[in-house]
Amino acid sequence: MKIIGITGRSGCGKSTVSAHYRKLGYLVADADLVAREIMEPPSPCLKALAEEFGADVVQNGVLNRPLLAERAFARKDGSQRLVEITHPEIIRRLLAQAEDAQRQGHSLFFVDGAVIVGAPFQAYCDGIVVVTAPHEACVQRICNRDGLTVQQAERRLASQLSEEQLLAASMAQIVNDGSLEQLIGQVDEVLEQLKGGLA
Repeated sequence: MKIIGITGRSGCGKSTVSAHYRKLGYLVADADLVAREIMEPPSPCLKALAEEFGADVVQNGVLNRPLLAERAFARKDGSQRLVEITHPEIIRRLLAQAEDAQRQGHSLFFVDGAVIVGAPFQAYCDGIVVVTAPHEACVQRICNRDGLTVQQAERRLASQLSEEQLLAASMAQIVNDGSLEQLIGQVDEVLEQLKGGLA
């Protein structure tokens, strides 16, 4: 079985791609959801985060996310320590889902995540599919979806890896710059490539 990462910058439409693969019967893990779940009790990450960043970042068993972010980004090694504490648990949970998929006889298992390229989980992917879209379209989608201003959407995109960096790590690109039908056509083409690679 192959593990395929689906990634892209915010607002590119990767959720639409993942939803189509789910509709076709493939299992698609949501890495961003897993990353949120590991910050909720009874995750072992909470204890480690409290030990690293101060007991008060976890209050009554609940993570104070703004305080954690403030502490982590105030330290030179803060972001790296966050990754070292949280990513082993993210990887453990994603690989458990992959094992389930393999037991069910799937030949492909997809992981949808905003941060796969450059993150520890990249090493577990047999291939990465990058979804891209015109910058203005991404900004508009972020504003509509998350209720942000154009400036806030621009800031979010500026903090992410560039399209060039993502494409350098990819085996396939899906360009979301037309109709939904055109997008799905490309998604199906990539699927055929992936299935061909398993032959």
